[in-house]
Amino acid sequence: MNATEPNRFDIELLFNAVNLGLIIVDANGNILLWNQWIIKRSNISRIDAIHAHLNGVFAEPLTPAFLAAIKNTLTYGLPVVLSNALHRCPLPLYDSALMQESRVRMHQSITITPILSCLGERCCLIQVSDSSTSIKREKVLRSHSDTLRLETITDSLTGIYNRRFFDGHYKIALGHAKRENQSLSVFVVDIDHFKEYNDYYGHIEGDRALRRVARALKSQLSRATDVAARYGGEEFVLVLPSLSQQSAADFAEKLRCAIWNLAIPLTKSSTSDLLTVSIGFCTFVPDVDCDPAQLLDNADAALFRAKQSGRNQAVAFTLGTKSK
Repeated sequence: MNATEPNRFDIELLFNAVNLGLIIVDANGNILLWNQWIIKRSNISRIDAIHAHLNGVFAEPLTPAFLAAIKNTLTYGLPVVLSNALHRCPLPLYDSALMQESRVRMHQSITITPILSCLGERCCLIQVSDSSTSIKREKVLRSHSDTLRLETITDSLTGIYNRRFFDGHYKIALGHAKRENQSLSVFVVDIDHFKEYNDYYGHIEGDRALRRVARALKSQLSRATDVAARYGGEEFVLVLPSLSQQSAADFAEKLRCAIWNLAIPLTKSSTSDLLTVSIGFCTFVPDVDCDPAQLLDNADAALFRAKQSGRNQAVAFTLGTKSK
């Protein structure tokens, strides 16, 4: 296009055709450009906006961060980006009449750029884009990520934590107990005669029994730091911090009674006519040297002793005790 060729497009039409908000303000903060995108989402006409001060044209106050960004651009001639992550809704803009009525602002990303007018005066161009779609997409992706993470740490049958989660949590919990000079108790719980239960009632009933036992064990936990996990097969493991050895013994008995009170019939059992559990537990106490394997091994050895002694009972081993 040469200098004598007429302009093919009206610049105002271009400003109104773009799918983002455009505002230009002069060095005093007065509005020089107010495009159709902004008109639609602010419900403020061009006539009311042009030559009005930006800080006074809206019925609601503008955020301090936005006003500071405008001032910095006009004063120092530096561009500013207000990301949606830190500045969700700087301007009172609404995507619909319903949003405007409920005063729920549209999510925005804003770029403020210094420009010079034909008269050589410093102005700034404010570009506003709707971030609502990207926010929704981010929420969906985060939800999917959370779901996948939950699936990796949750036992699919019982709904409680799985062995993978326990292995990681247990080492962290023991390390924390050592640093904070606190106790840590580990309980290994095994369903008595579960093979006989599966053989007599079938695997569907066996799975139902596992779920009921898992829920009953988890229901005994009362603190966010208490954890119950399925360790494998019909075996469960619980980790509880800050219990005295007597409190751990009381809690083990509470677990045993919780399963007994489920009153799940077990005809083919030499222990009882109801489903029962055997429990082995061990408590780490401060000032005792202990690695993760020792505490868990002692709890497992205590479980073996409980089964040897007739099942449907809880047995404690202290650190250093050896099974016979």
